[in-house]
Formats: sequence, C-alpha cells, structure tokens
Amino acid sequence: MEEEFEFDFNDDAQHSVERYEEMIRNQDQYFFDAQAFEYIIDNYIEKNDPVKALQVVEYALNQHPYAAVFLIKQAQLLLFTNQVDKAFAALEKAEMLEASEPDIYVLRGNIYQNLDRHAEALENFEKALTLAETTDEILLQMAYVYQNMHDYETAIVYIKRSLEQNMENKDGLYELAFCYDILDKQEESIQFYQEYIDTDPYSYAAWYNLANSFHKLDLFEKAIDAYDYAILIKENFASAYYNKGNALVQLDKYQEAIDVYKQTFEYEQPNADTYCAIGECYEKLEQMDEARSYYKKSVKMDSKMADAWFGIGVTLNFEERFFESLHFYKKALELDEENPDFWFAMADAHYKLGQIEESIEAYYKVLEYNPLDIEAWLDFSTVLYEQGKLLEASETMAEAIKNNPDAAELYYRMVAYLFALGQSNDAIAYLETALVTDPEKHYILFEYLPQLQDNGLILQVINKYIK
Repeated sequence: MEEEFEFDFNDDAQHSVERYEEMIRNQDQYFFDAQAFEYIIDNYIEKNDPVKALQVVEYALNQHPYAAVFLIKQAQLLLFTNQVDKAFAALEKAEMLEASEPDIYVLRGNIYQNLDRHAEALENFEKALTLAETTDEILLQMAYVYQNMHDYETAIVYIKRSLEQNMENKDGLYELAFCYDILDKQEESIQFYQEYIDTDPYSYAAWYNLANSFHKLDLFEKAIDAYDYAILIKENFASAYYNKGNALVQLDKYQEAIDVYKQTFEYEQPNADTYCAIGECYEKLEQMDEARSYYKKSVKMDSKMADAWFGIGVTLNFEERFFESLHFYKKALELDEENPDFWFAMADAHYKLGQIEESIEAYYKVLEYNPLDIEAWLDFSTVLYEQGKLLEASETMAEAIKNNPDAAELYYRMVAYLFALGQSNDAIAYLETALVTDPEKHYILFEYLPQLQDNGLILQVINKYIK
C-alpha cells in the first residue's frame, strides 16, 4: 500500500533544501538539525524522487544515528521502491531505538498486509493501537486486512469504530458501503447511513452511499432524492450526477437522464462510459442519429467499449440496415464473446437477411450463455418451425421448458408444435400444464396458430380452466 505524504513547504523548508543541494554541489558536509532533514526528505518525496529522498536519509542517519524517525522514513521509501527485506531491517532498528513509536508498527503492518500475511499485519496494527493518540486510520487499515481475508462482517466492525473517531473519513464511508454491498445487506447499509446523516447531515459521501443502497434495492425515486442532497452539498460531485442519471434511466426518464449525464462534463472530463450511457438514452428515445453519434464518441475514446459498438449496431438495425449492423455486433463480440444479448442481435440480423444457418448458429450461442432467455427460445424455435423443422422446434421447446419450468409461454408454444406434428394427446397434456401455470396467457396459443381456435378439443380443455 502506497503511503501518502503531505508536505507543507515554507521558508525554513525552502532554505534547508537549498542548503542541502548546495552541499551536494560543493561535495561538502553541512550539519542540519533533524527538522531540516525531515523538510528535505519530504521535499523529494513530494517531487516523487524516492532515490534522492533515500540519499538524504543516509545523510540524516549519519548525523542523527539515534533518531528513529529517519529509520521509519527509510523503511517507507524502501517499501516504495520494493526493497521489502531492507524495509523490515530498518523498522527493526527503529524499534530498538524507540519501541513506543506507533508508526513503526503501522508501517510493518502495511508491509505484512501487502504480503498477505494477515495475522502478522493485525498483530502489528493492534500494537500500534495501544501506542497511537489517534487511531481512526489504524482501525481502517485493520478493516482492509479483514476485507482481504473476506471477513466483511469483522471489517464492518472496524470501519464503524474508525468512523466513531473520525466522522469526516470519506474512505471509511465508501469502504463500509463496499462491505455491505458484498454481503448484500442494503437494508443495514441504509439504516447506518440514515443514522449517520442524522449526526452529520452535510456529509455528501454519506448521502451518496445512501443513494447507492437505495438504487441497489430498486428504490430509484429515493435514490434520486439522496443523490440530489449529495449534489447540493458538493456541486462538482460528478459520480453523483452519473449515478443519478442511471437511476433516471431505470424510471424510463431518458431525456432527464441525458441532461444529468451531460452535467458530469462540467466537473470532469467526458469519458467513454458516460458517452455510451447517453447513447443508450437516445436509442430508447428512438433518436438514432443522436444515439449513434454518442456511441461513436464512446468508442473513439475507448475502442474496447463493447456496449458502444453494440449500440451502433442496434441503431443501424432499427433503420433496417441489417447488413451494416452485423459488422458492429461482431466488433462487440470480439470484446465480449460470451454476451448473450450480442448473440441474440446477431441471430436476429442474420434471420432478417435470410441467412438462416448463421442465425441458427447464433441462437445456439445465445442459449448456451443464457438458457433462461424465454424470448430467445421462442424466437429460435420459430426459425426452426418456419424452416419446416417441426421435430427440432418441439425438441428445442422441450429443452427450453427444462431450463424454465415455470414459463407458461413455453408450454403454450409446445402445444402448437405438437398439434402441428399430429401428436394431439401430448399436446393436450402440455396445454393442461400451461393452463395450470398461467391460464390468462392461453391467447398466446391462438396468436401463434390461429386455426386452433376452431379445435373443439382445445376449447373444451381451456373452458375447464377459464371461468
């Protein structure tokens, strides 16, 4: 885990750095007090130059051999440059000099955490807890260890303890949301954030996480209200605008969603995801030129954006440009070859172009990747039926029913195929199952084969179930 260093550059610091660089140029030896050396080290850390910072540490340790602070700085920098064994050695020396310094154990805990040596990491963090004046960050580090151990319940306990000490810690709020999400405990998450907001109503992070929890429970109106509060508190909160847009899409409010997505551009650079989301909204509004324009912006920004390539295909399909749409569906499948929606679109486009064998192959892929797609089973069997492959159509329907035993539509369709095959006894058995499953949908049978409306046997069975 990389450490974050904050450096307040003042006149003393500037003077110390200049004197140090003068000493190096002159190949001389100047004396600096410990504070000056810290300024100089932090200056190079701030400039992302760990090699020079380590050189300063060497000078500092020569002049102040009993100052544990420089051994800790050395360990941080060695860790930063992946010299783990040397970092451990520096911390051992620091512990011999000043065993009550909590940073020694925090840093050692971080190293063990990076090595997935969880028990040793926790042991060091526990030691740091007993020595440090403020412990909210240490408690958060312990939560990360438990997360790495997939013990999210315990992680939540430590995050809450951390937040009790420092309610302003945004990382803690986001990590808590992550743990609740993994455990699928959105109700508990909502309860926590609502109580948190009662204490700190101006926490934009709490409102945002509350909104996300509402969103995951499909409470989109509540989610939008909470996103609005987050935005009210932090006007430039691009993620809140984006997620609010997603919630509006779920409510079919596509134009509002577009407006909100576009607001993110005021506060962060446009990105491929947002362009793609806007494209999808225009597609839903059947404004295909606009949709295609935004999908193209998306793939121009990120050529691996499968959904945007697919979206371009969808807009062309809508305009009955089926041959052109295939090119873009293929581009999408190159990036996400197991996506059943992409294969379904391919199957449909091939069918509309009269490329029946290719369509059938694509349907096999759809159902391999999503055997629960009832529409795909129905469409696939229709293609087979239209090709005169009645037996294959009925076998396909049998497979569909095996995967979706509660879908009445499939049973009704099976009735039609069995009657077409002259297997009226089997057809009646399936009809009874269909009527038990969902009698209201019996009209599906007549939509598919209208001539069955004149079949007295069928009407007799239906009348038993329909009052």
